[in-house]
Amino acid sequence: MKNIVIAGGSSGVGRALTDLFLEQGHSVWVIARNMRDLPQHAQLHFSEVDLSQSSVAAEQLPDTIHGVVYCPGSIQLMPFHRMKPEVFTQDFSLNVLGAIQLIQACITGMKKAGSASVVLYSTVAVQTGMPFHASVAASKGAIEGLTRSLAAEYAANGIRFNAIAPSLTDTPLAEKLLNTPEKRENSNKRHPIGRIGTAQDIAALSAFLLSDSGSWITGQVLHADGGMGSLKLLA
Repeated sequence: MKNIVIAGGSSGVGRALTDLFLEQGHSVWVIARNMRDLPQHAQLHFSEVDLSQSSVAAEQLPDTIHGVVYCPGSIQLMPFHRMKPEVFTQDFSLNVLGAIQLIQACITGMKKAGSASVVLYSTVAVQTGMPFHASVAASKGAIEGLTRSLAAEYAANGIRFNAIAPSLTDTPLAEKLLNTPEKRENSNKRHPIGRIGTAQDIAALSAFLLSDSGSWITGQVLHADGGMGSLKLLA
C-alpha cells in the first residue's frame, strides 16, 4: 500500500486518480479548495488548501510519501495583445508556484520512502505553437523545465519526476470549450485519433508513472494528446 498526495484530487483528472488509487487499496491525501463530492473512505484524507495562495502544512501530509501529483491548472485563451501582466502572473502562480510549494512540502516524506514519484502536467501547446495560448504555454513550459531539473537533482534520492502534456481533455476545466455539440465535434476532429481525451486517459498514464512499473522512467515529458502534437493527417 502506498501513500499518494494529490493536489486538485476532487475534480477532473485528480478525481479520476483519487478513485483509481482508492480502488487499488492505496491511501490518498487530497489537497484541494473544496471536497466537491469526494466519497467517505477510511483511506481518503482531505485538506482544504488553495495552493496558489498558501502552502500545505506538514501535519496535513503523511510521514512517508510514495507519490505526488499536482493537478490544478488553468485555461485562459485570448489574443496576446489583450493579455495583461496579471494574466501571466495568475497562471504562473497556479500552475508553477503551487506545484513548487507542494513538492517542497513533500520532499522529506518522499526521501523517507526510498523510492517515490512525482507527476506534473504540461500541455500540448508548449511544443506545438497554438494561437491564444501564450499565458498557459509560458507557465506550462516552466513546468517542463522544472520536471527535468528536479529529476536530475533528486535521482540519487530515488525520487522520479515526470510530466504529462495532454491535449484538450474532457474535464470541468475545459467545460467552456466543450459546452455545445458543435464545439465538442470540432474538438474531436482536431485530434488524429478522432476524439478528445478523458480524465481516465490521463489518470491511467499518471498511475503508471507513479507505479513500480514506471520505476525506470524519469525526467520525461510524455505526450498524451491523441496524436495532435506529432501527427498530420492527409486532407
